[in-house]
Amino acid sequence: MKRFMPVVIAAVSCIVLNSEMIQAAEQQPKVETYSYGTKLDIAKVISVETPAKVCEAVPVHMVYEDHQGQRHVLEYRVMGTGCQIH
Repeated sequence: MKRFMPVVIAAVSCIVLNSEMIQAAEQQPKVETYSYGTKLDIAKVISVETPAKVCEAVPVHMVYEDHQGQRHVLEYRVMGTGCQIH
């Protein structure tokens, strides 16, 4: 019986961890893709990603809260920071 106890503990730990990961994923806001004319309700900007160091348009994400306190993730494209002007 003592040999099976670590297996039982590991199995229960995996089940608990899996349920916590599912719950955390459900709480994450869905990524919304910005397009011209999208109506935005931004009350507070939480974070904005830094664009990649490439010379092309790249997607970045902004996390913000609306006026009801709901958190949103907005994906939009910006020019990368890797362009060099000669």
